[in-house]
Amino acid sequence: MDLSFSPDELKFQQEVRQFLADNLPAHIVAATRNNSSVFVEKEIALEWQAILVEKGWAVPQWPVEHGGTDWSAAQKYLFSKECYHAGAPMLIPLGLLMLAPVIMAFGSEAQKAEFLPKILSGEHYWCQGYSEPGAGSDLASLKLRADADGSDYILNGSKIWTTHAHLADHIFCLVRTDSQCKPQHGISFLLVDMSTPGITVEPIITMAGDHEVNQVFFDNVRVPQSDRIGEENKGWTYAKYLLEFERGGGFNGDRIRHELNHLKQLIEDIHTVTPGFDTSGSIARRVARLEIDLKALEITELRILSSISGGENPGKESSIMKLTYTRLEQAVSELAVEVIGYRGVAMDPPENDSGLRPDFISSVVPRYLNTRAASIFGGSQEVQRNIIAKMVLGL
Repeated sequence: MDLSFSPDELKFQQEVRQFLADNLPAHIVAATRNNSSVFVEKEIALEWQAILVEKGWAVPQWPVEHGGTDWSAAQKYLFSKECYHAGAPMLIPLGLLMLAPVIMAFGSEAQKAEFLPKILSGEHYWCQGYSEPGAGSDLASLKLRADADGSDYILNGSKIWTTHAHLADHIFCLVRTDSQCKPQHGISFLLVDMSTPGITVEPIITMAGDHEVNQVFFDNVRVPQSDRIGEENKGWTYAKYLLEFERGGGFNGDRIRHELNHLKQLIEDIHTVTPGFDTSGSIARRVARLEIDLKALEITELRILSSISGGENPGKESSIMKLTYTRLEQAVSELAVEVIGYRGVAMDPPENDSGLRPDFISSVVPRYLNTRAASIFGGSQEVQRNIIAKMVLGL
């Protein structure tokens, strides 16, 4: 693959750099740098989203008629790359990059008109209702009931590991509408207002000490059938389509490279304050291995982006990329913990380590703990290997 860029593309890259220099606030960069969770805080993400919406650059992946940019694959890649290099946060993808493509592909015209503008503006802040206490990797075994009652459904059951449910005003859910057929054939895809009576959100505090995920309970929650996406009992098809965007619709290589650059700077800083710290040998080899693997990931992302730009969904390659970026992200965070050593035990680093950016040091261990969950969310590692074995290797 030719990774060189044309003069027009390089000109566009400079335009993006200048825009970021002029419009990306320093407090957003700081919040992103010190964040240890999957997503930055809601307020930070929405502030940056509003800036991009005003510029018209918030959703390059969307079609122009819904607010997209009509950028080429190279422009999308360069925009993402420059955003990460400048320290900008990833926009919360639950509505923008996961639900929106499903609405565009399978939703009614009324649903497109109602939901897409509010997703773009940030008026609607979405969470994802997929996993349940007894249905994680085996998602098709979900049991959240949606029983028809006139023109409505009545929902009873729960969802778990629901990221930002305590902050969201809407949730898109997979629900059981038929129990008498094959599990995958009895699932529907619903859009639910979180203010509907009968919904309760209970926090789950992770081992990293943050409140990011929740369990959501549904007790006789009434939802209009008009808020179902597509056909009844066809939700499994829509869910798989969405998961391909969750696993493969972004530019994780640039994000991980940004984190690796922070780690490399940290290694240099520790060597400065602790001259006996060995930056060669094992550490140097592991950093080099990460650099090589990141280059391979970036090339895969460009191939997937090319498919998306041509009107296709990410496809089976998204499972390959999900496995790869999870492994690399975890490897970076694991090496960071090893590098800081005893400094990861105390909440506040010793005073003589003040040159090591204590704000970043204090987020290293929580970030390491949080990235452990990446082996599961978006489809577990085992599930992704099964997909690759079947769809790529033909086993």
